[in-house]
Amino acid sequence: MVTPSTSHYQAAIHLLRYLKGSPALGLFYPASSTIQLKAFSDSDWATCPTSRKSITGFCIFLGDSLISWKSKKQATVSKSSSEAEYRALASTTCEIQWLTYLLRDLQVAFTTPALLYCDSQSARHIASNPTFHERTKHIDIDCHIVREKLHAHLFHLLPISSIHQLADFFTKQLEAPPFQRLLSKLGMLNIHAPVCGGVTDTVT
Repeated sequence: MVTPSTSHYQAAIHLLRYLKGSPALGLFYPASSTIQLKAFSDSDWATCPTSRKSITGFCIFLGDSLISWKSKKQATVSKSSSEAEYRALASTTCEIQWLTYLLRDLQVAFTTPALLYCDSQSARHIASNPTFHERTKHIDIDCHIVREKLHAHLFHLLPISSIHQLADFFTKQLEAPPFQRLLSKLGMLNIHAPVCGGVTDTVT
């Protein structure tokens, strides 16, 4: 917004074309599904060409319904992909904690612990390793947050293959086939149902 360039204009036009081409897409929330939080956490390391800051991305489902998501540039530069992944993991952990508090305040009975999927083996090892060492000093606070909530059984930290990582949708540019595949898995549907008997039904 401060110093727009041709690349920013092209990105804006690309976004407007997508929105114009899919005006009826919306999130579908099924009436019945398991009431459990399921989260997917990911990062894209050093993706910004000017600052080399990484992108944090996560999405969280309540059962089969997408209720929270984030795509944001990290505040500091990460020295490794493991660090970037762990910062994303810490952000996702905080969001799971907030949603847990919210569900309890609303007196919604839900299954615990939440399930947190991460495709970075090194980030999962840092979370399960009780010993701090030289490589994790700079993410000390993030380490404490994730480990504390993991040991408190707020969530299970589970592996997932990169091809099934739904948070990829929020961290990087995707080709059309994987974009459409992940879009459907996020619960995006055409909310205008076919016209029957002259009446148009909609899904909300």
